[in-house]
Amino acid sequence: MKKLLILFLILAAAASGWWLGRAGRTETAAPASGRKVLYYQSSMHPWIKSDKPGRCTICGMELSPVYEGGKGLDTDASLVTLSKSGVSAAGVETVPVTRQQIRRTIRVAGMIDDDDTAHRRISATVDGRIEKLFVNFLGAEVKAGESLATLYSPMLRTAFSEFQAVSQQPPSPQGERLLAGVRERLLRLGMAPADIDALRNKSALPSELQILAPASGTVVKRNVYPGQYVKEGEALFEISDFSKMWFVFDAYERDLAHIRTGDPVEISTQSLPGRIIRAPITFIDPTLNEATRSAKIRVVVDNPAQNDPRKHRHELLHKLYAEGRIQTTSEPVLTVPRQAVLWPRGVPVVYVEKEKGAYRPREIRVGQAGDDVWEVLDGLREGEKVVTSGNLLLDSQSQIERPSETTMPSAPAMLLTNAQQTAAEAFFAAESVAAEVLAAEKIADWTQAADKLRASTEALGTEFGVTVEPIRKAAQFLAGADLKAARAAFFPLADAAADFALHLRSLHPAFPKVHVFECGMARDAVPGAPSEEGRWVQLTTPIRNPWFGSKMLACGTEVGL
Repeated sequence: MKKLLILFLILAAAASGWWLGRAGRTETAAPASGRKVLYYQSSMHPWIKSDKPGRCTICGMELSPVYEGGKGLDTDASLVTLSKSGVSAAGVETVPVTRQQIRRTIRVAGMIDDDDTAHRRISATVDGRIEKLFVNFLGAEVKAGESLATLYSPMLRTAFSEFQAVSQQPPSPQGERLLAGVRERLLRLGMAPADIDALRNKSALPSELQILAPASGTVVKRNVYPGQYVKEGEALFEISDFSKMWFVFDAYERDLAHIRTGDPVEISTQSLPGRIIRAPITFIDPTLNEATRSAKIRVVVDNPAQNDPRKHRHELLHKLYAEGRIQTTSEPVLTVPRQAVLWPRGVPVVYVEKEKGAYRPREIRVGQAGDDVWEVLDGLREGEKVVTSGNLLLDSQSQIERPSETTMPSAPAMLLTNAQQTAAEAFFAAESVAAEVLAAEKIADWTQAADKLRASTEALGTEFGVTVEPIRKAAQFLAGADLKAARAAFFPLADAAADFALHLRSLHPAFPKVHVFECGMARDAVPGAPSEEGRWVQLTTPIRNPWFGSKMLACGTEVGL
């Protein structure tokens, strides 16, 4: 009631002012021709209009009348205007479109593996029995030529006797050829050349074969024990040289275009806190993994020995988890800051400054994304100024002034393209399957479910740009050899997927038909989880809690209804 009284008083005051103004109006406001003035317009800034005489709020020039039956100056319906105080209050800031290099940081996760070119496997060269074992534990350091074990074999003893008999015969061309053949046979059976030559002068023949290390390194596999019978070709030991290691990681399709051999990689691992190891990329696998849409990339890293006897021999351990950062730089291209780009309808839009206080939305076409900028393929010219701060307020003002306009809708009017719809549906389906695997506690199916989820995330990133950056980052760390580790890896991705589903629902209520659930005790099941509430997406009901599984399968509530 009070609001109605105030409104009535305002209208009464306005009416009395209008009559007073009418009584004292001059010929400037009502020309002698008697034509009716529709409105007043700035000749320099035609988007500035008023229903009464005055001056332009931008340039200060007097407004010109536009009469009934006449035509005003052309105006841009999409233009958003602000007064000087409005620009300051909205915090509008602009920067020019420039041509520069795009710097992009690619974060990867991988494994420290041994140098496959220096990996050696020692196999039995003849049937026999292991008599002695000189290396009886994994991790033992051996040197080239060092004895690993001894092998007794009747076949070897026969070959020893044959060599000794032939070597003691009078020299002759035929005898030399026969001796060379027997010698070659002993070499193939694993005898060292020096041991073969020593047989000539021995009165008693050896009964065992010395199994020697072919190279220096670390014993990573031992498949035999003393007294064990082995067959020819059976693997006995494996030795790796840990003086150089491989950092092997997956690079996804969207990043492969920016990665080159020779690019430096900064490697860090929790076992060396504060240390950054820098090494170049040496190999990019030319075959793409169809399931994960990624390719293996290799970095060779020096792994010097440590002098501290209380620690392991080398700094980097075999099968160590590590993270890497790749800094890439493009050729100079036309760019705009990332914060200048809005994504209504999934289409990139920037606000271009026409005059101080006047801004026009413009659709652009973007290329590669850098850490701070987008590459502009079309829609902008070098030197044009784009809004980097306050553009969200400008977009809101644009929708208030033109609520019926369809050419530049605000976020609530967002419509998904067919490609976006398909990508989002595939992602939510894969996320729902992964959640069901954890709820059913089928850890054997987790790797396949994680691979499919990672692949669907790649397509999602292509269609939605930076909107799904948290999902893309979380997908890089999907792993887990057991149920506990798998749930911990899935937690951040499931939370980001819930945010994405609720975001899409607010923009486009008809999509997607998914359910977002939340468990308030998730941290009890996933120690170290970033939040107490664990959210996830399901395509169907009832609730299938991925954090507790069979213990509390139905624990949770639906959110975002």
